[in-house]
Amino acid sequence: MGNLCGCLAPKPVNKRKATKRLANANNTAATVSSNSSNRWTRIRSSRKEKFVDDALIQEQALAAAATIILQQQHNGSLPFDRSASLRYPNSKKNQLPRSSSSRARSLTDPLLQPQQLVNQDIKLDDLETSHFVLIHGGGFGAWCWYKTIALLEEGGFKVSAIDLTGSGIHTFDTNSITSLSQYVKPLNDFLEKLAEDEKVILVGHDFGGTCISHAMERFPSKISKAIFIAAAMLTNGQSTLDMFTKQAGSNDLMRQAQKFLYTNGNDHPPTAIDLDKSSLRDLLFNQSPAKDVALASVSMRPIPFAPVLEKLSLTDMKYGSVRRFYIETPEDNAISSTLQEGMINSSPPEQVFRVKGADHSPFFSKPQALHKLLVEISKIPST
Repeated sequence: MGNLCGCLAPKPVNKRKATKRLANANNTAATVSSNSSNRWTRIRSSRKEKFVDDALIQEQALAAAATIILQQQHNGSLPFDRSASLRYPNSKKNQLPRSSSSRARSLTDPLLQPQQLVNQDIKLDDLETSHFVLIHGGGFGAWCWYKTIALLEEGGFKVSAIDLTGSGIHTFDTNSITSLSQYVKPLNDFLEKLAEDEKVILVGHDFGGTCISHAMERFPSKISKAIFIAAAMLTNGQSTLDMFTKQAGSNDLMRQAQKFLYTNGNDHPPTAIDLDKSSLRDLLFNQSPAKDVALASVSMRPIPFAPVLEKLSLTDMKYGSVRRFYIETPEDNAISSTLQEGMINSSPPEQVFRVKGADHSPFFSKPQALHKLLVEISKIPST
């Protein structure tokens, strides 16, 4: 009987199925509503983006028109010139620095002129000259200045890094160089071609100090300042060999690294000095990054011997008329601090600076600190 009543009784409502249908209905309605809302949002967003894009295009067009007007006013040239190094003659001269910000420029942001972007930190127009000429040391080439070149050019300075004869990518045979004037000819040619009223800041490293001294005697009116970086700063009648002889007995690293080359035969004087690659790190790059040591090991060339022997003829009227500055490198194993101070005391420059923690190659070991000093020296006014 109970079973019969159970069979005849109406079946209970399946609440789970009804709930599922109701949920599906609600979801469908929500989806329709969401899709409608999304379409409206996309339409509004599209309209907003179109408005911003149109405004930005209009602003860019105005900027382009302003640039064309400036070019016409300057006879077709841009209102400023960021010259690349001679080492990289094909670099883009007039390319502006790109902002590191990813934020889209607001329509209310001021429209900066190119020269404002370049000269935000330094007023280059206030300097006597903003053109640096970088001269490498013995065995080096213009390649060694790559960090300094980048930093100076980012600041808007004009930079020329020169390969001396038989150095860097200069094709002349180092062993065939017979005089200092032959070795520094690329520098002399460069200075000779400068405009009559144009001046530069000469920077010499290592043996490059002797080279810029030679140029200072020949072209004093074209040199605003001379900066010696761990460099040979000689006196009249002195040779670079004379300077190095003063520390010959106390510098075992230098003696171990040097290898004399005799291309004219062992019964003739050496033609060049080569440096043992395994000694480069300890002698020249004891504080420098490994990648720069590797670069130097495959790029350095022998040092011509004849220019090292040649005694300089320097006069107060010419060489002495150029303002000199010296940058010391206290961790230097090639030209010791004692030797650097001796040269400074023998022929005092206008000012002496020091790059703390720098080895013989501060353009590798302390590029930012070196850059800061170069810029600081460029801003020192005439006394």
